[in-house]
Amino acid sequence: MNLGGWTARRHIWPVVRPGAGALPEAAASSHAAADRASRDASITLGLTLPGDTVLYLLLPLHAAVFGVSLPEAGLLLAANRLVRIAGYGWVARGYHRFGPRAACVAATFGAAAATLGYALTTGLIPLLIARLLWGLSFAALNIATQALVTADAEGAGRRSGRSRSIISTGPMLGLLAGAMLAEIIGPRMVFLALGIIAVLALPVAMRLPSGPGQKLRVPGRRLTLPSPLDLWAFVQGLTLDGVFVVGLSVIAVAASPGGATLAAGVSLALRYVAEIVLGPPGGVIAERWGAKRALVAISLISAIGYAAISGGAVWIGIVAVVLLRGLAAPLPALVAAVANPGAARVPAIAAMATWRDLGAGIGPLIAGLVLPLAPMALYAGAALLLAVMTLALAMLQAAAWRRSG
Repeated sequence: MNLGGWTARRHIWPVVRPGAGALPEAAASSHAAADRASRDASITLGLTLPGDTVLYLLLPLHAAVFGVSLPEAGLLLAANRLVRIAGYGWVARGYHRFGPRAACVAATFGAAAATLGYALTTGLIPLLIARLLWGLSFAALNIATQALVTADAEGAGRRSGRSRSIISTGPMLGLLAGAMLAEIIGPRMVFLALGIIAVLALPVAMRLPSGPGQKLRVPGRRLTLPSPLDLWAFVQGLTLDGVFVVGLSVIAVAASPGGATLAAGVSLALRYVAEIVLGPPGGVIAERWGAKRALVAISLISAIGYAAISGGAVWIGIVAVVLLRGLAAPLPALVAAVANPGAARVPAIAAMATWRDLGAGIGPLIAGLVLPLAPMALYAGAALLLAVMTLALAMLQAAAWRRSG
């Protein structure tokens, strides 16, 4: 299959057309099992994720309450991604050895403990330990979710879209509730409640398949030379997950100084609303039009949204980027899966997630330095970088997308 050819007739996953014949009973059972496992993994992540996303909202605004300075708060917000980069290989080996159920149960305990740590501890070192624990827990949950979504190619696009919607519900509700309750009961009590909610994910994690999971690790690889798809994921993390999220909060707080917490919470929650509403249509587009075509088109239009922000059309650009991000959420894993078939599929997804984490960790650091000095130049640079990387990826042939291992 020529993934780089815009005239290709077939797309990433074959479409099953009504009337083509009933699926064999064993195949139907396999599809149902894949749907069920994907759903349970997504619910588990959706219940535990608010503890992390709400921290991005409340820690910078209430740093003194947690006993840290603003620079230390920036370090804490980056620490979970840095430990994921170092620990993905270790987590992947654990997933292969113990399987989805054991990995997600352990990760749920870790996520709940980390969130309770935000509520009950003070100072840089205790909070840093909690952040590192969360980073490893999220790595396990993220790998399990993406591996189970793409385990069966049949219906993977729709399954991926549903997964993103389920996962995004937790952060969206957490951000909205956290923004309102933080002013009433204080930020620490918000994290106490979120830690208790994370514990509720344990029964769901226990329903996941037991036994060894698929082997995820490429021998001898940690952070090897990136494939073109890895480089695109790095740029996406840098721009859409790093620079944009930090810039979104800054713009919201500047626009509503009297209600900074609520304004920032609503702005951050909007990205998850977009994933909930637009994630499933994004999966359908991937199946009907092709995941690569959709990903390239959405990324290019996102770059135009960045350019609009830098040109002064701030809120039009923000809304466009947020909505497009929701559409694009299910696509990268699908593209990585088809570009790296068979046993290389999940290692490629894990590698792509690692490079995206690296970009998302560097993005806030760059934004923190440049936003106070030249915010419009920051967005113009992000637009150019995302557009150039996306166009380069679009022109490559299928073989060039694959990891060399």
